[in-house]
Formats: sequence, structure tokens, C-alpha cells
Amino acid sequence: MAQLTEAGRPPRSRHAVAPPRPRRRLKAGGAGKQQNAGPVAYVLIVLAALVSLFPLYWTFVAASHTDSQIVQPPAPLLPGSHLIENLKIVWDEVDMTTALINSTIVASCVAVSTVLFATLAGFAFAKLQFRGRNILLMIVVATMTIPPQLSVIPLYQIITNVGWVGHLQSVILPSLVAAFGVFFMRQFLSEALPIELIEAARVDGAHSLRILWHVVFPIARPAMAVLGMLVFVQSWNDFFWPFIALNQQNPTVQVALQGVGSGNHTIDHAVVVTAALVATLPLLLVFTVLGKHIVGGITAGAVKS
Repeated sequence: MAQLTEAGRPPRSRHAVAPPRPRRRLKAGGAGKQQNAGPVAYVLIVLAALVSLFPLYWTFVAASHTDSQIVQPPAPLLPGSHLIENLKIVWDEVDMTTALINSTIVASCVAVSTVLFATLAGFAFAKLQFRGRNILLMIVVATMTIPPQLSVIPLYQIITNVGWVGHLQSVILPSLVAAFGVFFMRQFLSEALPIELIEAARVDGAHSLRILWHVVFPIARPAMAVLGMLVFVQSWNDFFWPFIALNQQNPTVQVALQGVGSGNHTIDHAVVVTAALVATLPLLLVFTVLGKHIVGGITAGAVKS
């Protein structure tokens, strides 16, 4: 029989492995617990917010003064009383109402179509297996290197032949999808969409449209919001092609702005700044509406403990 020690246990062998030590628990404030920001962080955040918002604030201040007041040093830092007067001048010089409506229609159509087509194409490139997938993706990405100025002449010839010069479809149709959007959605869905979800949906009998609506779109919502905002802002600020395809009788905001404040061979800077302020407000509204989804898209993929 084996020899026993005084405690009634068998003697420990020289080559016996020591039992593992219990892991230490993390103290409060370690991993897995949200840490509070210190006063220095709040000061830096406030300073960054003030620096970011100051150009917008000064634009509002300049729009509420006359031209002589904003060009004469020192520049005013408090709002004035000429905002309504400058707005009336802007609306008298150009048809700003039509320009705002046209820009909203163009930017909204381009953003919605780009998000839809880019999500569908991104899903196909990310999760579907078909012949020539990598080659097609390389061709799509390669189109991003082509300067858009190269397509102006043939594109203008096309819209002239079909009679679209001066109409909004001449600006909307050439921008229904963008290579950047396809690549952006492909990269997001490659990481965020597990292939097991798609296979499980197919096992349950779901067809492709149902998978897109109930599986792909909910997961891709943050990236779709980010892409929609980027495309909306880009389309809203686009000047080169709308300036060629449209006219002052049916302009977008950027086309209308080039004719503001330039009467009598002088430039009224206060009126120009007022028109720029009017053109910026819709973008702030879009960011306010999509802000929650944009933040979610930026933080998507963060490690959760």
C-alpha cells in the first residue's frame, strides 16, 4: 500500500506539477468597466467644439452685418441687425427657393440610389461566390482613378442629343452609383456580416430579397447612413457638372451662388456669406437626422468587453 503522510495524503512526487494559481480579479476601473473622463478631457473636448463651431458662428455674424461692417477692421464678433435685409437681397438676386428644392431633389435621389446600389453590389462582392468576382471588383476600384473631367465632353454630347440640358435628370442619372460606395459597403459587409446568418436564412427557406431586407440591410444600416451622408454632402456641394448641365433658370444651390452679390461690378461679401449660410443649413439638418447612425457606423467594430 502507498505510504501516507501525517495529514493522510500521499506524498507529493518531485516531478508533480503544481496546481494553477487562481486568477486575480480586476480591480474597479479596470477592463470591462467604463472609465470616467477627467477634467482635462472635458476641457479639450470643449475647446475642440468651439474651434469647430466658430466658422459657422462667424458666418452667421457676417450674414447679419453690411458689407462695409465686415470688411472694415476689426471684424465684428457679435450678431448684427441686417440678416433679414441680406436674405431679401439674396432672394431678389437669384431664385434661391428653386435652387434649394432642386439641390434637395438631386442630392436625395443621388444619395438614395447610391446607398441602395452600393449596398447590393457590396453584398454581392463580399458574400456571394461567382466567377470573375475579384476581377470585377478591381475594375470597379480602378474607375476611381479616372478624373471626372475626362467624361464631361461625351456626357454633355449625350444629354444634348436626348434634350436634357437644363433639366435635373442630366445631373441625377450620371451619379446614380459611385465606385467608392461599392468598395465602402463591400469592406463593411465583409467584416460585419457573418456568412452563417445568410446560410441559416437560406436553410429556413428565405429567398434573396428577404435575406437582403431582414438580414443585410439591418446589419448594414450604420454604414448606409454614413455613405448616405457623404454622398448627400458631395452631391449638394457639386458645382462643376451642374454648372455645365443646368442654367440660372433651373439651378442648384451651388450654381445659384455664383451669381449672388456680384452686381454693379462689385462684390457684396455680406450677401455672399448670407447665401452660403442658407446653403449650409440643409447639410446641418441632414447631419442632425443621421447623426446617431453615423456615430454608430464610426464605432462599429469596436471591441466590447
